[in-house]
Amino acid sequence: QVQLVESGGGLVQPGGSLRLSCAASGSGVSRLAMGWYRQTPGKQREMVAIITSGGSTSYPDSAKGRFTISRDNAKNTVYLQMNSLKPDDTAVYYCNARYMVSTYWGQGTQVTVSS
Repeated sequence: QVQLVESGGGLVQPGGSLRLSCAASGSGVSRLAMGWYRQTPGKQREMVAIITSGGSTSYPDSAKGRFTISRDNAKNTVYLQMNSLKPDDTAVYYCNARYMVSTYWGQGTQVTVSS
C-alpha cells in the first residue's frame, strides 16, 4: 500500500510560479512511476507530467516548457515546478503513483491562478 500527500498549492498571480510536492510512503516507492494530474469541475482529470522510476519524463503540450517534474528517491518525494502560470492552470492537482496493476492517488491540492 502506498500513501500520497500533496502540498504546495495556493493562490498565485498569472505569470507566477509554484512548486508542488508529493510525499510518498509505503514499500517500494523508488519503483513507482509517478505523475501529476489536474481536474476542474465538469472536466476529466488530465495528465500534466509523468516521471518513470528511471527518471524519464513526459508532458502534454500544455505543460511543455513551463512545468518540470522531478523526484528525490532519498526523500520519497516528487515535485512539480510550475512556471509562467496561466488562469487556465487553475485546478485541483493530484499526485499519482503506479506500479504494475496498482494505482494510487493523493487527496489533491488546489492551485488557483488569478490576479
